[in-house]
Amino acid sequence: MDFENDREDIIEGRNAVIEALRAERILDKIYIQKGETDKTLGHIASRAREAGIVVVDADKRKLDAMSRTHSHQGVIALAAVREYCSVSDILEIAKERGEAPFVIICDEISDPHNLGAVIRTAEAAGAHGIVIPKRRSAGVTSIVNKASAGAAEHMAVARVANLSSTISELKDAGVWIYGTAAEGSSPLWKTDLTGPICIVIGSEGDGISRLVRENCDFLVSIPMKGKVSSLNASAAAAVLIYEALRQRDR
Repeated sequence: MDFENDREDIIEGRNAVIEALRAERILDKIYIQKGETDKTLGHIASRAREAGIVVVDADKRKLDAMSRTHSHQGVIALAAVREYCSVSDILEIAKERGEAPFVIICDEISDPHNLGAVIRTAEAAGAHGIVIPKRRSAGVTSIVNKASAGAAEHMAVARVANLSSTISELKDAGVWIYGTAAEGSSPLWKTDLTGPICIVIGSEGDGISRLVRENCDFLVSIPMKGKVSSLNASAAAAVLIYEALRQRDR
């Protein structure tokens, strides 16, 4: 992951992180140095977990690489640039617009630049919201907002503990789930994307996880005519999102 020097969303040091927790600031993740037995760090970890914040054990080298002050005291928090919403909020946005739901799930996209690019495309195409998992995913931090060209300020983003449960919630609301897979049996140009839909974009390396794949109604393949066998996550998302927009605007 690329930790840039001008990031305003990094909170370093024990007192600074404790104050952020007290102020109920929206924190994306808290990284705590592995092997530390300090009571203050233990307090930070327990308080963060009570607040539903992801706590990650990190080695000192990772914390040193993230740090701007070089005095992180074994703890660094990443703040989100905006508040997350719920899946029901996203469905309500579609209802208010009088449109069939158009949702994007990002399944463990860890590169913040890729996530930002997906958010930018989704917002430009009129999608109602993005869903990301709490773990093994980039959050909506300043790097993601910058990569989205500010689109993250306007896009509803839900951050959920379990993608399979979220997919079930969407299905209960009448939404069809379309996963992207090279071996998908539903070719993109022959796939109907006009109704209530959710497009699932897999991670950069492994694609869609097994459990999520098993819960998809359709696995969609993108035509590939060249020598490479796949597109990166944000490029694949752009192709599917704009094909959906083309069909829905007819």
